Amino acid sequence: MTSRYRNLRARALKAMFKTHTAIYELSDGRIGASAGLPMLLLSVTGRKSGETRTTPLVYFQDGDRYVVVGSDGAAKHDPQWWKNLQIDPAGAVRVGRKKRNVKATLAAGTERERLWEIGKTVNPMWAKYQVRTERELPVVILTPTTE
Repeated sequence: MTSRYRNLRARALKAMFKTHTAIYELSDGRIGASAGLPMLLLSVTGRKSGETRTTPLVYFQDGDRYVVVGSDGAAKHDPQWWKNLQIDPAGAVRVGRKKRNVKATLAAGTERERLWEIGKTVNPMWAKYQVRTERELPVVILTPTTE
């Protein structure tokens, strides 16, 4: 893939995500919570800017926890939201009309394997992305907090 095409693709995806987030928020979670797949909005603090950044992500639940995968469309590097959470694991999710504060942790070992298997059934694209990149896609657990 040429760098020109990658740049255009990245800008188009960024615009699409920004529009999705705006519609999700403006509709109070009534529109955008499912785009064929279950979607949440993850808000994190930017590690460089200190500003809140919000990203729509496919997710699934594991008990009361939310699980997301840092696929970023099989990009060579981890997505920015995950890099931000590695610095400050506190975030917030919006799932439909419900908002909750969460703490992020990286799934590892047998827990990662179990969640990865579930995740591949929720979003089969994750398995395809994993084949197309050399990095291991992070499986991130978002556990609700009382803060």
